[in-house]
Amino acid sequence: MTGITGPSINLSQLSHPSKLFVEVTSRCNITCPMCVKQSPYCGIADGDMKMSTFKALRPVFPDIKSLILNGIGEPLLHPLLDQFVSEARDRMPREGRIGFQTNGQLLTDKQMHSLVTAGLDRISFSLDAVTPDLFEQVRIGADLHSLEEALDISSRHKNTNSNRPLEIGIEYVLQKDNMNDLPTSLRWAASRGVDFALVTHLLAYDESMNDQAVFDRTTDMALAHYRTWRGKADAEGLNLEEYYDILWKYHKTEDEQRLVNIVDRMVQDAIDKDIFFNLKNLLERHDDDHDKLISVMREAEKVAADTGLRLTLPAHSPRYERRCDFIEEGGAFISWDGHVHPCYFLWHTYSCFVTEWQKYVTARDFGTIDEELLSSIWNKPEYSDFRTTAATYDYPFCTNCTLAPCDYIDSETFEQDCFTNTIPCGDCQWCLGLFQCLQ
Repeated sequence: MTGITGPSINLSQLSHPSKLFVEVTSRCNITCPMCVKQSPYCGIADGDMKMSTFKALRPVFPDIKSLILNGIGEPLLHPLLDQFVSEARDRMPREGRIGFQTNGQLLTDKQMHSLVTAGLDRISFSLDAVTPDLFEQVRIGADLHSLEEALDISSRHKNTNSNRPLEIGIEYVLQKDNMNDLPTSLRWAASRGVDFALVTHLLAYDESMNDQAVFDRTTDMALAHYRTWRGKADAEGLNLEEYYDILWKYHKTEDEQRLVNIVDRMVQDAIDKDIFFNLKNLLERHDDDHDKLISVMREAEKVAADTGLRLTLPAHSPRYERRCDFIEEGGAFISWDGHVHPCYFLWHTYSCFVTEWQKYVTARDFGTIDEELLSSIWNKPEYSDFRTTAATYDYPFCTNCTLAPCDYIDSETFEQDCFTNTIPCGDCQWCLGLFQCLQ
């Protein structure tokens, strides 16, 4: 099927994980409206990882290239965070990276010194605006002044460990209210010693946040297909947006019939090319919104070029050719209670709004490191089969399907999609290039 590509590596060669995402705590000190914990169907219990659970990871540390010490909660709440860093650094390869993302509200000079001395070399702060009122609206319970202090503290400790300079980053969750603030925020961050910036789109965990998403719901390939045919219609003096106004007219003029015919050819061409193509969504979408997003991204790229900031932007619309970095790069996700999961998308149980309908997500759990070695869990047939199946990328594009939401996906219990896949990766926005995180 068009748009499906195999993994860029041989997954059978991954006999062990090479990246670990370890949720040291699920507790948090602020209540961001775009957080999964605000989902009405959130199944996340609060808790802190025990040192004994973390030490169960010792056997795999020598093979780990990247360790990210956060999940849903705020890592700085864990009293043993610096000890976790030291425990991992003593056993990881020299080139291995250790980092975490934080809202920065709790960081102290003493704590930063302890973390860097222990071997921390990356820290990323949540920054979603530099207008104080807007920042506090997006990050409820946080204030911009405390974040600025955290950045100053981090900058002072960049070279505390001369063998491993600290990299400082920010993560920006792009949404309607703060989209225009992005270039200014990047320049503000760069002036305060920030080295890199990750920009990600919003995943709405509550219906009230759904209209804040600014990414296009149409895949890049479907959009390109539509624009090609719209160009043909324009050349014939036809307006595709009038299609539904005339479709059911009993008596059509010659031009109206020509319009119906060109739309029929456009849809058939999409079918012939295996492009998921939702005509109604395409005719109702607004190019102005799409163009505004692209304009902001271009301005952000200019700021990055001017300041030397390493900027990673998300796609502006879902990629037709999927890629799961979590699977292909050997990621394993460990919850605070020691349970092992395959990715961010399936780390927890919750509901979200990828488009107009509510999607229910159930965590995929392959075992617990308190009872089994992680290497044993990783090589279980069911976990290996999951990774292999996920990386075939043979999934429907549900948000671009004219039949969605169908019974396959509009259910609290996912059993299979219309391609008979039993893992719910068809709607994964990480795989589609829209969501990003520290890796």
